[in-house]
Amino acid sequence: MNTACILIWAMLLDAALGEPNWAWKRVPHPAVLMGRAIGWAEKRLNKGGRRRASGVFLILALVLGAWGLGRFVSALGWLPEMLLVAALLAQRALVDHVRAVGDALRLSLGDGRMMVARIVSRDTKAMDQSAVARSAIESGAENLSDGIIAPAFWYLIGGLPGVLIYKIVNTGDSMIGYKNERYAAFGWAAARLDDVLNLIPARLTALLIAATHSGLHGWRAIRADAKLHRSPNAGWPESAMARAINAAIAGPRAYDGKMRDFPFVNPHGRRDLGPQDIDACCTALWRSWGAFLAIVIVISLF
Repeated sequence: MNTACILIWAMLLDAALGEPNWAWKRVPHPAVLMGRAIGWAEKRLNKGGRRRASGVFLILALVLGAWGLGRFVSALGWLPEMLLVAALLAQRALVDHVRAVGDALRLSLGDGRMMVARIVSRDTKAMDQSAVARSAIESGAENLSDGIIAPAFWYLIGGLPGVLIYKIVNTGDSMIGYKNERYAAFGWAAARLDDVLNLIPARLTALLIAATHSGLHGWRAIRADAKLHRSPNAGWPESAMARAINAAIAGPRAYDGKMRDFPFVNPHGRRDLGPQDIDACCTALWRSWGAFLAIVIVISLF
């Protein structure tokens, strides 16, 4: 079975079943194991005067380890490979988590704040309804790229070693890729390599969102807003999602008690947002996923 065919079945399995919690209660999720390995290494290597060099060494070691593990599992046959790829995708879980914010927001603002705090790192205690909705929509758009399109893309390019390398680097970036005193030097390699690996998938995600909604005539505006984002990649799917549902997202938000004055994405869109806009985002996530699945099916035929 070729790589594209395996990916089709992995995407369908993930979409149908989501996260099998009964399984992860018995054995750790691959992403959890990656996180444990990175956390263990960080405590031992992130000290002294050569933190950047230590961080580069760690990422090289993780990449080589992921490549070797990918080669080993793929040699076991298509079924173990397909199951591992399905575990590394997160479309169903992503939509469920984003939709849960909208469902909670329908109950009360406090419930909405509590649920959105599970998927974003910003301060949520003072958020109004629109801020909660914006946060959920931004998380959905960004994670469509990081959690589904990017790993699937790198699986098509590099097989199981490719997707494992992407996931270990992406996990490393999420854990040590911060520009603070502790991680600025040590996490430099993880953050930069993650930027490189997401360069194409982020733009592909924006294309999928735009093409399945208003079309590509707004691509120039999507590109312009994406350049305003603090991340070289996250702005692309966020800008496309904002235009797909006609919403202004991003904008000012607080981290660790300090307000950050970030620009709005699609500033002329609606700013009074609510649960219905989160529902629209979830629909857009499935449309974009379906468009990508169709592309993979076409690839499999050739």
